[in-house]
Amino acid sequence: MRVYLLLSAISIICLGLQHETMQPYVEWHRSAIQSGQWWRIVTGNFTHTNFAHLAMNLVGLWLICFIFKPKSTTVLLPLLLTSIAVGVGNLFSDMHIYVGLSGTLHGLFGYYALRERLQGRKSSGLLVLGLLGKIAWEFSFGVSSVTSGLIEARVAIESHLFGATSGLLLAYLSNLSDSLNNKESKS
Repeated sequence: MRVYLLLSAISIICLGLQHETMQPYVEWHRSAIQSGQWWRIVTGNFTHTNFAHLAMNLVGLWLICFIFKPKSTTVLLPLLLTSIAVGVGNLFSDMHIYVGLSGTLHGLFGYYALRERLQGRKSSGLLVLGLLGKIAWEFSFGVSSVTSGLIEARVAIESHLFGATSGLLLAYLSNLSDSLNNKESKS
């Protein structure tokens, strides 16, 4: 139940950041970040180009949590860390402005899918392969023009890659940490 309260709070924050008076101060903007406005590395993930973009990403967030059923205590840290990774990763791209949660969503999906696979659920390996296949497809063939039209922007596939990579790495490191802790407790 508490995870849904957290998702509701995140949804309300995203909705608030959509307001035209807020958005210019929170979008990921390369020159503003380089001028010292570091918060944009995270906040740019939580504002969107329009309400269709916002709705698609929030539905994605809720679906990921519905599919993987994480506890509220295991949502916030991966959400924050993948958001940071996307924001920092974007600095290595040619983007100047970025908004949207999709990079973070790719990270969360990768994190939960790989965690399940590493904990023994073999079918979740197919989810990881599907995620990697989607990203390879986007880089090879591009994305749907319908999606670009709906969000009124270019789909930032680089952010999908940064998010997925960070989520998978975080899952691996988290699993490694759990394994080391289990070995210590058995000793």
